[in-house]
Order: sequence, then C-alpha cells, then structure tokens
Amino acid sequence: MNRTSIRELKHSTSQVLEKVRLGESLEITRHNEVVAVLSPPNRKGSGRIARPDFAQRLKDQWGDRVLSKTTTEVIREEHGDR
Repeated sequence: MNRTSIRELKHSTSQVLEKVRLGESLEITRHNEVVAVLSPPNRKGSGRIARPDFAQRLKDQWGDRVLSKTTTEVIREEHGDR
C-alpha cells in the first residue's frame, strides 16, 4: 500500500483521487504516522448501506403499548394558554 502525506493530499487532491479511483488504496500520513486509509468503494454490493429497522426495534422493546398522550398534548398542558 502506498503512502501520501496530508500536505500532498491537499496540493494534489485530483491526482491522489485518480489513483484511488483506479483501485489503489493509500495510507494518509501526518508526521510519518498513518492517520487514515483512503480506498475505493466496494463495488460488489448494491451500493446501499444497511440501515437499522428502528420501528422493529421499538416494537421488540415495547410491544404494542401506546402512549396515552402525544407529545403535543403534553406540551399544550404544560404551557396552557400562553
């Protein structure tokens, strides 16, 4: 894996990104210490990121229980007729 400094990345961004686009992975260094790895995306998958199913998590945790009041109703009661 090749290395490039942050300074070179700043000054030659287009050239560095072209290398990555062509499939090369690069270690990005600051004071000779690797701080990041820049690599091309994985093209094998659909390109979609798996997202958590929050609705299912809520249902698993709380079941079919429903709050007796909505947030809006609670705020209106707290604030009254301001």
